[in-house]
Amino acid sequence: MLKGLQRVRGDERGFTLIELLVVILIIGILAAIAIPSFLSQKSKATDASAKELARTAQTTAETIATDNGGEYGKVTPPELKAYEPSIQTAAGSGAYISAATGTASSYEVVATSNSGDTFTVKRESSGTIKRSCVQASGSKGCPSGTW
Repeated sequence: MLKGLQRVRGDERGFTLIELLVVILIIGILAAIAIPSFLSQKSKATDASAKELARTAQTTAETIATDNGGEYGKVTPPELKAYEPSIQTAAGSGAYISAATGTASSYEVVATSNSGDTFTVKRESSGTIKRSCVQASGSKGCPSGTW
């Protein structure tokens, strides 16, 4: 019985240095592939937040016009925030409304993300809504110029 235990203990050698180095190399290659894609996800999330904020401001601008006889003259960042408290109008930890202007028959709202991309919703006097974006240097949130 003692010989059987010694034989089992002799077979428990573990991993060689080469095997460990190969595993570490494989993990390093996988990390080099995965980390850049994870980092771009944060930028995409802040851009999505800015787009959502621009759409919320669009709805709020329409509400302001409804309360003011169909005129958009009161569309300003403070007025948007007064109507919808969830709208951020100052730079901080997330996206914010960097500009909002209105005339009697049109308005323009600009949301800026932390990545520097800007997303604009513009209502022309004809009633046409146009969305556009300007991509910041090094960003990928607005490749086509529209959203």
